[in-house]
Amino acid sequence: MVIDSHVHFWKYNKKVYPWIDDSMKLIQKDHLPGLFELTRKRNNIDGCIAVQADHSEVETKFLAELAKTYSFIKGVVGWTNLKAPDLIRKLDELRSYPSVKGLRHIVQSEADDFLYDAAFRSGISQLPAYDLTYDLLIYPRQLKAAVDFVSTFPNQVMILDHCAKPVIRNVEIDEWAAGIRDLASNKNLSCKLSGLLTEAKWNQWSPAEFYPYLDVVFDAFGTDRLLYGSDWPVMLVSGMYVQWKSLLEKYMEKFLPEDREAVFGLNAERIYKI
Repeated sequence: MVIDSHVHFWKYNKKVYPWIDDSMKLIQKDHLPGLFELTRKRNNIDGCIAVQADHSEVETKFLAELAKTYSFIKGVVGWTNLKAPDLIRKLDELRSYPSVKGLRHIVQSEADDFLYDAAFRSGISQLPAYDLTYDLLIYPRQLKAAVDFVSTFPNQVMILDHCAKPVIRNVEIDEWAAGIRDLASNKNLSCKLSGLLTEAKWNQWSPAEFYPYLDVVFDAFGTDRLLYGSDWPVMLVSGMYVQWKSLLEKYMEKFLPEDREAVFGLNAERIYKI
């Protein structure tokens, strides 16, 4: 079982997705499960986790409806306003969508101190009762706050997206690596091997550039807390799907078979309970 733990689906609208700017013209169009199907089959992907790309409950319900139609969508990481006064009502409503396995907020777009926000933390404290995971999307500059945040909720299952987005294009690694090691000391946190193609120079990278960063996360998290992910279709602006999957397969070719199986699928099944 191979699970891509990080895929996006959207009906493109410039107002809804302003972050898909003109440097990303390639993906300024609809990206729906039918388009992913060919890529999925060519790369022997059995299933995926659909992840929110907009702070919208409408989008979350849209993804949940797609999961009803396409059996390869094994789970949804959606969004709701975790600071809302009626959060319990919102979480109760999400229970009607069994495909919704977790929530995410695009913290990378927030102020550096956002993870200290009392109302946001209060919302996070409600998630274990609903058996919902939390995807943590941050930049390296937010790693210090993330360490405090994750350690505050030891009973909350969390997943770090895109390895905290190291600046591979500038070969920045030391401070990021120190932050990753501190963050990984929290056993309630796992990490997605996703989103790294777009942190390198788009379409100008070589596989060897990623190896030092992979060394850090494999050493910090171990193969029982790493999940294969692509960040399709965003990753297409810097390379092809097969290139990223093959790069990780090559990196792991000398690992034990059970370790490869864990990273490429079993960990996602366990962590997202799919």
